Amino acid sequence: MTDIHELLKGFQRFRVKSFEPNRELFNRLAMRGQTPGTLLIGCSDSRVDPAILTDSAPGDLFVVRNVASLVPPYETTGRYHGTSAALEFAVCNLHVHNIIVLGHSHCGGINALLDGYGENDEGEGYIAPWVRIAAPARDEVLRRWPDASREFKQRACERAGVRTSLTNLLTFPFIRQRVEEGTLNLYGWYYDLENGELMQYDPEKDRFYDLYFGPVPTADPA
Repeated sequence: MTDIHELLKGFQRFRVKSFEPNRELFNRLAMRGQTPGTLLIGCSDSRVDPAILTDSAPGDLFVVRNVASLVPPYETTGRYHGTSAALEFAVCNLHVHNIIVLGHSHCGGINALLDGYGENDEGEGYIAPWVRIAAPARDEVLRRWPDASREFKQRACERAGVRTSLTNLLTFPFIRQRVEEGTLNLYGWYYDLENGELMQYDPEKDRFYDLYFGPVPTADPA
């Protein structure tokens, strides 16, 4: 567990190693605002930080994180739409060119969905209805592979959840319009925690494939 004092020490290291050497960049971002080219929808999981995974600089990514990297379908009822508001701001105000949905292995939200979390009054009532956004993904996996191992179902459901979110993105009129015009691209990524590997969804073949970047470079010996 990270002590709060360790976080404060980390902020001090950030000031020394990142802020001061790049003060001009940070001042420019502060004065001129942000112009990210990509919106990334990631999971709240502490092990999967989008900026770290993509080695992005401040201002490169507009990031939305929630339980299980889910995108709800477009709807106008209710009062609070945090993820949907972020979609609207990124697409309509920041004019991003790319939207990435980033799923990952060992996702606790997908695990809860597979376990039927909330059906027995667990928790305070927020997680269960949220992860049920991916219920079509769970139902597809259980229908196609009823006798598969739990690990297989978990991974299959995590990837199917990414596809569900991609489908839901296109229910937003302002997103669908830009995709059809060719000014906005949608991507589905899946990160393997154990192996540090990244997969991308191919909608034409309806499958995920490995993004191979070659051997991992090693540091020169001292």
